[in-house]
Amino acid sequence: MTELNGLQAVFKQSTYQLANHGTRNIGVLKKAFEAMADEKESDIYGTGQVIESFQQKMAAFLGKEAAVFFPSGTMAQQIALRMWCDEKGLKTVAYHPLSHLEIHEEDGLKELHGIEAVHLTSPDRVVELQDVTELGDEVAAVLLELPQREIGGQLPSFETLEQISSYCRKHNIKLHLDGARLLEVTPYYEKSAAEICALFDSVYVSLYKGIGGIAGAILAGDEAFTQQSKVWKRRHGGDLISLYPYIVSADYYFNERSEKMGHYYESAKRVAEWFNSCTGISTLPKVPVSNMFHVQFAHPKEEVEPILVELGQETGIGITGYLKERNSGSCYFEVHMGDQYEEIPEDLLKETFERLDQKMRQSFGD
Repeated sequence: MTELNGLQAVFKQSTYQLANHGTRNIGVLKKAFEAMADEKESDIYGTGQVIESFQQKMAAFLGKEAAVFFPSGTMAQQIALRMWCDEKGLKTVAYHPLSHLEIHEEDGLKELHGIEAVHLTSPDRVVELQDVTELGDEVAAVLLELPQREIGGQLPSFETLEQISSYCRKHNIKLHLDGARLLEVTPYYEKSAAEICALFDSVYVSLYKGIGGIAGAILAGDEAFTQQSKVWKRRHGGDLISLYPYIVSADYYFNERSEKMGHYYESAKRVAEWFNSCTGISTLPKVPVSNMFHVQFAHPKEEVEPILVELGQETGIGITGYLKERNSGSCYFEVHMGDQYEEIPEDLLKETFERLDQKMRQSFGD
């Protein structure tokens, strides 16, 4: 049981929380359904107006011929890579060593589909053109994650994306986008989602991360690809009798937040600057390239946590509900800027960071 004065408890009880869109409670779903008529028909096993119209809307937004709603991104991405491997007759793909498929899916790609993965680069940096051109193994597909979450949401340049896309098309390698947070990178690239997706053969987008829906994902590509993905979705048990609670919430919060990504991005840059002004704290990257970044402390978790607990109790602002340890005796947490930031009074926010710097100085010196 969490202690009353534990970091997570203090965060949950705080008057304001620095990041994200708010608590994921039943109210999130109820709000999305407020304007829905009781007579609105649900989808049935992947068909019906509620799902088909949303899929068409997302396909147009992403600039692809068609799109399919999946209950999870894990399912969608494994299926996408399986289809590209089958098309080429080669069960090998390439991606970053800290890809979601590598560290969060219990070897699903290998155990369920017999697909082996090769790593494009070292864990601490983004993928560059040379990493793709100098692959020692022949691969059916390359997966790029934008932004690369596990290294603070870093991004390759758009020129690098164009070069990788051109190389892959020239060498008959399919390029898949792990765009779980695709909308969040559009302000940095100063490109539309469709302009980014044009470089990729297939695209996955999360409907609950930056958008804030209940769950679900979109997989988009050409008509033949998406039709085949529906077959694989059925094989995976992804065709629930009805998916409308996920679809309605995704559509509602997409409409609410898709145009706010530039605002979240500017908030991230400002908050990162405040963190970097504090003793013993830095962000990765120093200047965010999306609405997300990592906050790093040059001290062990057990020494930093009491400071954040005390800070939250004094100010009523929850900075984070957790800290993760690093091997080097340091720790960090992840920030995703969202709607909650705007609710915090400016003077209270300024005071909070001044107190944080003061507490770090008192505990660890200059």
